[in-house]
Amino acid sequence: MRRIPLFIILIIVFIAGGIGGWFVFRQRLAAERETPPLSSRNIKLPELKYESNTSVEQVLLKRRSIRTYSDEPLTLVELSQILWAAQGITDAQRGYRTAPSAGALYPLEVYAVVENVEGIAQGVYQYRPHQHELAPVRAGSVNEALTDAALGQSSVKDGAVVIVISAVHERTTVKYGERGIRYVHFEAGHAAQNIYLQAVSLNLGMVVIGAFHEEEVRKILNMPEAEHPLYIIPMGWIE
Repeated sequence: MRRIPLFIILIIVFIAGGIGGWFVFRQRLAAERETPPLSSRNIKLPELKYESNTSVEQVLLKRRSIRTYSDEPLTLVELSQILWAAQGITDAQRGYRTAPSAGALYPLEVYAVVENVEGIAQGVYQYRPHQHELAPVRAGSVNEALTDAALGQSSVKDGAVVIVISAVHERTTVKYGERGIRYVHFEAGHAAQNIYLQAVSLNLGMVVIGAFHEEEVRKILNMPEAEHPLYIIPMGWIE
């Protein structure tokens, strides 16, 4: 049998390797298109508004839990106001926030699970109060997974955005001991009510949800072990 020259074998191996590498590259590119990566840069939120045409008395009167929403997207302006209402800074020098906190220790963390918001990719973002910006956590839609974790509640799946409030209890218990856990839960309630009132002012519907599998929610949002999710709050435009 006639022996094939070595240089021809090397050429064949080189071409085969190139074809294989191109195939792997195309597969990787397709996967990235299916779930586009979030930008590594934080997203600066729009300037806040401190006045509206709706009085405090009116938002208290109109506050309701709304579980169905239209398909209309929210804007970054509305999301900006909602996040500020939850944990925004009201005194830059002393770091005070919109919700009262025992000892000004601020154990709460706030996440925005974005499904349908103009100008921002689907994904999980963490709110940075002092910078009033969003830090990317995870790319792609997670509403269905979050719905499963919330025992199939459809409002989670239908929300244009889902706000998740979690807490690092140790920030408060280090000063107040076990009683600090109660203080943390008080604070979460304050923050949730702030969101409710701001939502009414913006003509948005929302509902607070406490029935969910904690470990599943933590995994979906890539939370550290020290954080404990307390609230899931889907919202959107009222149908």
